[in-house]
This record gives sequence, C-alpha cells and structure tokens, in this order.
Amino acid sequence: MTESKDPALRPTAFIESDHPTVRAFADHALGDARDPRERAVRLYYAVRDQIRYDPYRLVLTIDGLKASTVLDQGRGWCVNKAVLLAAMCRHADIPARLGYANVRNHLSTERMRQSMQTDVYYYHGYTAILLDRQWVKATPAFNLSLCEKFGLKPLEFDGREDSIYHPFDLAGNRHMEYLHLYGEYDDVPLADIQRTFAEHYPHMARLDDGDFEQDVARETVPQG
Repeated sequence: MTESKDPALRPTAFIESDHPTVRAFADHALGDARDPRERAVRLYYAVRDQIRYDPYRLVLTIDGLKASTVLDQGRGWCVNKAVLLAAMCRHADIPARLGYANVRNHLSTERMRQSMQTDVYYYHGYTAILLDRQWVKATPAFNLSLCEKFGLKPLEFDGREDSIYHPFDLAGNRHMEYLHLYGEYDDVPLADIQRTFAEHYPHMARLDDGDFEQDVARETVPQG
C-alpha cells in the first residue's frame, strides 16, 4: 500500500495508525460502519469510554505518549487519548490532527492541586478530525463513569459540531475555561510540551504513586 502524501493520514512514532494493536482496536469499534462521520463517531466513543482517564500516569516521552502504550495500559490522559483517537482515524482513512490549548480546570484531585500548584493545564490535548471538508474538534479525555462521579455533562460527539469541555458542571459550578489555543499539528510537538511543563510545573512531583480513581471516589463522596 502506497503511503499517503497527506500528513494528516500518515503514521508517526506517536500516531501509530499502522500498529497492529491500534488497527485491531479501531476495526472492532468501526464494526460495519461505512460513512466517514459514523466511523469517526464510533472511534470517538471507543476511546472516550473504553480507555479510562488517568492524569497520574504522565510520561512525556514517545513511549509514554504513543497510541499503542495507551491501549496496553487501558488508561491515559487528554494528550495521549487524543493521540490514540488520531491514530484510529488515520487507520480508517479519516484525516486527523492534534490540537492543544491552555485551560483552567476547576475540577481536579487534591493530590493534583498540591503537585501542580495551579489550576491551569498547559497543552491540554484534543483531536481535530476532517469530515465533509470541515475540521471538527473531538475531546475523548473524560470517560462516562468519571463524568458521573464528578457531576459533569459527558462530552458527546456527532461529527458535525466541536466537542470541547463545558464551562460549567451539572450543578452550575465552574468547570473549564479555555485560555489559549495553540492550534493543530500533524504530530505531537513533544519538545514544546516538555519545555512548557518544565517552565510552569517546576515543582510538580510524580503522581504515579497514587491512584486517581481512588482519589476521585474519596473526594466525590456525597455529603450529608
């Protein structure tokens, strides 16, 4: 098979659209869908809900961010879940890129707040997917069960409108504010992300000695 000249369709060291595990996971999610929009929607929900969100396993290397690693671990954070979705779309012959933004996240765990010392998340990742000649944003980070625990409205995706975080949670409290959009890339700008994290999170401790899901369960126990 001839490699596509379109960089939004080619595999990379991160976006492993040619990796057997990635291809198998994508094919299972696609089923018998033939319409590109329906195929993209199926891939989105497979990544959103079958891969658990876990920001404690943050490794800023090729091995830490590549699509096959996310599948092997069954969990990931916004950046590498977006990488996985892009890889699956490219495998399905749907052009996909990676987008990044700075966001202020009002919902996190105490462990994350103490470690990061800020509520600003730099280089929050999403996937941009080309459908009907229009690039639409898809954010598959928060799985459904996590949204239910946090009292968030799950992010849906229909392949027509951008799927980005809601500004408020279901109780009307502040949830997410978009502060800056970096734009969209054909591959992970790893050096830029590493440099930005080193600048803004200089004292950030390793979090992988904790359990994100246990912290969420403990901190979201209904009061009263």
